Amino acid sequence: MADEVMTEDKTEVELAIVTMRFQAQDRERLEAVLARYVVASRGHTGCRNIDLCASVTEPGRYLIVQKWDSPEAQRAHFDSDDMVDMAKACDGILAGPPEIDLLDGISAHDLW
Repeated sequence: MADEVMTEDKTEVELAIVTMRFQAQDRERLEAVLARYVVASRGHTGCRNIDLCASVTEPGRYLIVQKWDSPEAQRAHFDSDDMVDMAKACDGILAGPPEIDLLDGISAHDLW
């Protein structure tokens, strides 16, 4: 589940990509929870990038796209306090369970 990319110093790095899609029951509260999670998670070891996106076509649908240096960094993040806190904070404000997907980055390269 990872795509290898080259860093500036020409070393290879695996790139693990995760998407998490949420449908809000309470849009305002969910957006605040997800924004807090994204900002906190950007500082985690192995984080390349995390973005929060809101659907233009379906109000209340949010997508988080994460890129990690390796599957190990991604798994460590999923066990982190920030991930657990976000999941707990989502209780009662989602229309259903989030959809989480692990992706192969066929052309998802980060240039440094």
